Amino acid sequence: MGKKGKKEKKGRGAEKTAAKMEKKVSKRSRKEEEDLEALIAHFQALDARKTRIVETPCSPPSPRLNASLSAHPEKDELILFGGEYFNGQKTFLYNELYIYNIRKDAWTQVEIPNPPPRRCAHQAVAVPQGGGQLWIFGGEFASPDGEQFYHYRDLWVLHLATKTWEQVRSPGGPSGRSGHRMVAWKRQLILFGGFHESTRDYIYYNDLYAFNLDTFTWSRLSPSGTGPTPRSGCQLTVTAQGSLVLYGGYSKQRVKKDVDRGTQHSDMFLLKAEEGREGRWAWTRVNPSGAKPTPRSGFSVAVAPNHQTLLFGGVCDEEEEESLEGHFLNDLHFYDPVRNRWLVGQLKGPKVEKKRRRRGRKGEPRGASKQEMKGTGAQEPLLVVRELVAEDGTVFTIQQGLAALGPAGRPVSDDDDDDGPDEAGIPAVEPSPRCSAMLAMKHGRLYLYGGMFEAGDRQVTLGDLYCLDLHKMEEWRVLVEMDPESQEWLEETDSEEDSDAAPGAEGGGEDEEDEDSGEEAGEQRPSAAPGEPFADSLPRTEQ
Repeated sequence: MGKKGKKEKKGRGAEKTAAKMEKKVSKRSRKEEEDLEALIAHFQALDARKTRIVETPCSPPSPRLNASLSAHPEKDELILFGGEYFNGQKTFLYNELYIYNIRKDAWTQVEIPNPPPRRCAHQAVAVPQGGGQLWIFGGEFASPDGEQFYHYRDLWVLHLATKTWEQVRSPGGPSGRSGHRMVAWKRQLILFGGFHESTRDYIYYNDLYAFNLDTFTWSRLSPSGTGPTPRSGCQLTVTAQGSLVLYGGYSKQRVKKDVDRGTQHSDMFLLKAEEGREGRWAWTRVNPSGAKPTPRSGFSVAVAPNHQTLLFGGVCDEEEEESLEGHFLNDLHFYDPVRNRWLVGQLKGPKVEKKRRRRGRKGEPRGASKQEMKGTGAQEPLLVVRELVAEDGTVFTIQQGLAALGPAGRPVSDDDDDDGPDEAGIPAVEPSPRCSAMLAMKHGRLYLYGGMFEAGDRQVTLGDLYCLDLHKMEEWRVLVEMDPESQEWLEETDSEEDSDAAPGAEGGGEDEEDEDSGEEAGEQRPSAAPGEPFADSLPRTEQ
């Protein structure tokens, strides 16, 4: 009795502390959110000028991250909404809606009256009801200088059959946040976690909500068992058995004044509805086997045709008190909930007819090794090994093999002694390492759009589109190419002129807004300001 009472008292104390922190954050952020509300209202007034639906064939969308990419439940289409972009000095947010026709390989921008305000790091879920619906909750807006943040708590639905937006007002829903996760479960939307940040404070959530798609009502869930700690940017997917799997995520805490330390979570939980008890759920800690992904954040998630969860890319941070080094990734991992096992996604490569290799060449001395034949200028392959420690103490070893270079400075391959250029190795086509990319699944094909990586102090935002057939697992196919070197990057300046020129930072004046062209369509906050540690902004870069 004594232990139980002490445990319950400790639990209530933690709840009180969390409530005090949320109240503190809310009070300090109220003023800056009021300032941003005026800016949001300005953009909404511009959007209100649109009185009819306009569909315009267009080139691919501009580079962005933290948007949403969803597969149309009825058609061979992908739906891209929102997102953010940073050019080194100014930030841009979007509320544009794009449709990608898979069969025609064509983009269309769809302008619909009264859309949701500009945002990024929201969640979008497509469901088949009513000819197809796209539900959107939360996300964030920011001031032009990226110093003030507004977190939405609104819920919207795009009726795909009629191409109309509707804001659904229902009390009792989650507080304003971004970096949360939302999935469709039966005829409900299940929402977990996220974070809220003001200039001085921040708070991470581990609360759980359900939205009923029939009654349009919110309810807060209180599962039994020990669940995940507060976090944002985690994996949340539904299994074939109807349970929910939660993996990883990111959070940070203040270790001393003006010093925060981030945590890249690598734990996994199973959320299951209790049989015969409507509205009752239970958390269970899961310890999967297999080749687990290295700890990371900013990864992207989709559900494969066999109901396995697919995880792509992200960034793995090695954090010191005053510095941070990020290693961006482009690997694939699959989680099999039936076997509770992680698998590495290995691509077979394109099918190429290979000529039969001859046993030897005329004039080649028998027993001579390839290294001897290549000459003294060839180098041995280089193996780079790094060790990372997860929050539970597990040590992950990352090995990266770099090809040996021949005398001419090109990689040495086993095919170098074959005749003709047609037998030379073809470099694999694959997305560059990145975080905060958008994923969508349609007809067994995985589509990947955008994201970002860092090159020194420069943030490179991507606008490329790739496709991978998961049934064949052979190679990535490029649908939209992008040269990162062609992207404009403006060096940071100490001048206050840019911050004072609010209309320009917001994407131009009203005349420019009427054009709704490219990056001038909105404003956004950077996910990592030049020269600043990426982890300070990492939750905001997790879609």
